[in-house]
Amino acid sequence: MTVFDTFQSLNRSIFRTVLPNGIVLIVTPNPAADIVSVRMFLRGGQRSEPSGQEGVSHLVASLLTKGTTTRSSLDIATIAESIGASLGTDSASDHFQITTKSVSSDFPTVLELAGDVMRSPSFPDAEINLERKQTLQAIKSQQEQPFSVAMSHLRSAFYGRHPYADSGLGTLESISALTHDDLVAYHTATFRPDNLIISIAGRITPEDASHQVLTVFSDWKSPSESWTIPALPTVSYHPQRILSKQATAQSIVMVGHLAPPISPEDPTNTDYAALKLINTYLGSGLSSRLFVELREKRGLAYEVSAFYPMRLDTSHFVAYMGTAPENTQTALDGLTHELDRLTRTPLTTKELQVSKDKLLGQYALSKQTNAQLAQTFGWYEMLGLGLSYDRTLQQDVRDLRSDQLQDVADRTFKQPYVSILGPEEVLAKLG
Repeated sequence: MTVFDTFQSLNRSIFRTVLPNGIVLIVTPNPAADIVSVRMFLRGGQRSEPSGQEGVSHLVASLLTKGTTTRSSLDIATIAESIGASLGTDSASDHFQITTKSVSSDFPTVLELAGDVMRSPSFPDAEINLERKQTLQAIKSQQEQPFSVAMSHLRSAFYGRHPYADSGLGTLESISALTHDDLVAYHTATFRPDNLIISIAGRITPEDASHQVLTVFSDWKSPSESWTIPALPTVSYHPQRILSKQATAQSIVMVGHLAPPISPEDPTNTDYAALKLINTYLGSGLSSRLFVELREKRGLAYEVSAFYPMRLDTSHFVAYMGTAPENTQTALDGLTHELDRLTRTPLTTKELQVSKDKLLGQYALSKQTNAQLAQTFGWYEMLGLGLSYDRTLQQDVRDLRSDQLQDVADRTFKQPYVSILGPEEVLAKLG
């Protein structure tokens, strides 16, 4: 009998256990609808790619459903579609993900199918060539999109030789050079039971979920060597200003800063929560500071916002704007002023409370469906934060004071990294 630890989130119980082969199983019973959603996380992704093999994680993820040692890509698609289930794969900065959704009666079928594509991909040469061609086309397309180009230059400035510098698709050179053996080697090193988290939410009991997972995965043994990723280059603070010439109808202006990663080793560190709250205040929605001040009041922006992604290694905080070329310098000054203002002027009591209510409301809405529940708790486990972080994050946000936000802003928003893309004649006039 599988023994689970139990955690509470609002009115829900979440169950966690570690199976004999190292798989972490998380179950969130939710009988409201006859649906079972699964999120399978494998640590790795872009962060674990060997130097010179940028994009290998993306290519592996794309090929998982293109054939196994016992099934063709058509077989896989037919099985999923015949029961109305979904099966998807993806790679990201810090992880791989396999997702499924089905009615509860078909959960064993789709779980077995997911186990097959995860454990036994065959990487057919014809499919490799097709996915390679599509990836190369996607990379070339990125190189023509103004926002993508400006962000690519900003990432390179932030991260140098660290894997986060890449978009995730890889480069034309690295994708062209990847071989069948490279894909097999990367899959073998990364896809192993002691590196797997299975998060299930829906109309299912913890006991049934454990039984079904053991039926599919109990014979999968972990290698004797521990899973590791290549040593990662150090990310250093070296602010740069990158100007990219492109004949566009608008300029893209980005102001960025290196920002702290999530800190699983220090649960008392609230910098992440503080920057998420700052991000909500600055760039979340039509009532955000950047939107109101720079678009509504001054008419500078076609689009304006900010983002701060959750990362295991050094993250980044970016405020950006799309603006008319003649407003490029004014847009840069406006974005820089709004970030610098937070280091000098604390939020008012009203601004602080409105931002907290907005962030906590958005967070609550992000956990309504079975898929969202499976995603949230599997994601926290993958990051090493634990299931209790669901409550910790919300409490951290509620407890934050204006002086704490100002302190985090002062430590984060130093001399900025700047990436601007626009017409040559406009860039030549920038101060």
